[in-house]
Amino acid sequence: MKGFGKYIWMSVGVALMACTTVSCSDFLEENPKGQLPSKGYFKDKSALDASLNALYSIVATSQASNNFCGTNFLAGDDISTHPSSNKQPLREHDQFSVADNNSWLSSMWEQRFKVIKAANFIINNAGETPGASEEEIHSTLGQAYYWRAFSYFYLVTTWGPVPVTLKEEIDYNAPLSSVEDIYTLIVEDLKKAEEWCPALYEKEPYGRDGFNLAVSEGAVKATMAYVYMCMAGWPMNKGAEYYRLAAQKAEEVIDKADQGEYYYKLLDEYKKVYSWEYSSKNPEVLLGIFYNRDQTAQSVPLTDILQDMKQVGWGDTNGEIKFWKEFPEGPRKEATYFPKIMLSDGKLYDWWYDTEPASREVVAPVFMKTVEGAVRGTEFDYTDPSPVNASGEKTIQVIRLSQVYCWYAEAMGRSGQVTSKAVEVLNRVRNRADGKKSDVYSMELTPEKLAEAAYNEHGWEIAGYYWGGLASRARDMFRMYRLKDHFEYRKQNPMIEVAPGVMRNEKVPVSGTWDDSKMYSPYPYEDAILNPNLHR
Repeated sequence: MKGFGKYIWMSVGVALMACTTVSCSDFLEENPKGQLPSKGYFKDKSALDASLNALYSIVATSQASNNFCGTNFLAGDDISTHPSSNKQPLREHDQFSVADNNSWLSSMWEQRFKVIKAANFIINNAGETPGASEEEIHSTLGQAYYWRAFSYFYLVTTWGPVPVTLKEEIDYNAPLSSVEDIYTLIVEDLKKAEEWCPALYEKEPYGRDGFNLAVSEGAVKATMAYVYMCMAGWPMNKGAEYYRLAAQKAEEVIDKADQGEYYYKLLDEYKKVYSWEYSSKNPEVLLGIFYNRDQTAQSVPLTDILQDMKQVGWGDTNGEIKFWKEFPEGPRKEATYFPKIMLSDGKLYDWWYDTEPASREVVAPVFMKTVEGAVRGTEFDYTDPSPVNASGEKTIQVIRLSQVYCWYAEAMGRSGQVTSKAVEVLNRVRNRADGKKSDVYSMELTPEKLAEAAYNEHGWEIAGYYWGGLASRARDMFRMYRLKDHFEYRKQNPMIEVAPGVMRNEKVPVSGTWDDSKMYSPYPYEDAILNPNLHR
């Protein structure tokens, strides 16, 4: 979406230029520290547009590399990292032993508050923009409320209690708000976004060719569904009532899509979901973050490729073996992992290949979802030995329709119900995954088995795709309080038969004794120095 990215960055320039048009005396008296000038900024619709596009540029940056958004995705059972190299910031999460001076913590924390600050600027000042219609103002405010909610959701599921700021300035003595209070704010913000974000954007840069490029009503409803599921689970444990709320919101999305009020639908083949062909026109993406080569690019492609592969990866992440082993065979699995890996000799091998004695540092399945072709903007071919680019242009998929199907089925099951609709939409997911009408789920399922089937299907749908998504596998395990079980499993680290007579296990060791502080990341050390409230 070339024009979209260009429009965003041009608008950022306009917004930032506003900071340089105030006098020197104003800077000395007000000490704005880089803030957009609140008073008098929203003089017309162009300022409204510029402020929103500046917000989107900050969102895009905050999700554009794993050191900005990577946090505790490695606690999940689908993904691991390198046992040495320079992967300590990742490895600490993989080992459930994160230090407060972890070099990624401060940037991940900072990026969330940058988004919140930009959203607050709009929320607090854009309400009466001259020359803008009520619809235009509400649409802008709705998107700002959404991204503030999104950021606080990230914060509360990563750190738990955090400072809440509803203003543009930073308060270094802000007290911590409770998890419940933060969720109350998140829901309030999402309800405003649900009311004000349109179902379809018909004008650029927020809509193009019948596709939404910004937060839509459907995306907000889907987000609400998952937020309610998290409130139903750990640590709030609100239970069946909130699972019913989650199912209601998910069902609204499903019904509107089935009735044609929303354009969202599943692609017919799973391999298309993460293909370059559908990167900018994927009908099952309810919310995406778009990039282009001229203005900004994300550094996704190299990170999931092992360091000893011919395509020359960074080796940041790889698949966990038990999850790969239990992953159902079929087109979905074939599109999720490299079918074969090419090592430095240019030959293709099974991922479990090693020499005798062992010579490979990492022997693990490798995810293939984020990789682009050697030429940016092309499909990736795992048999092509050409090194891939360090930066790519693939759309970051924040929410997909198949996830909403899974959330609906799981929420129904956990609320104690099995319905034909829940079974039917879960079969939509599995039939596409199998590449045939298998209909493996039936009304004979108990509510618990329906919920677990949906939980597992969701994990397989998004396995290894942690990049900026609303609901990673780790976040699913967090809300279900299953990270402790995975911690104990990783401590044992048993050998697994990955092929006849071939045994492999994880390379990153896990040790210690579990306590619930491991559910959260520590507050960044440098921020805790500034705010004495940031101490556990």
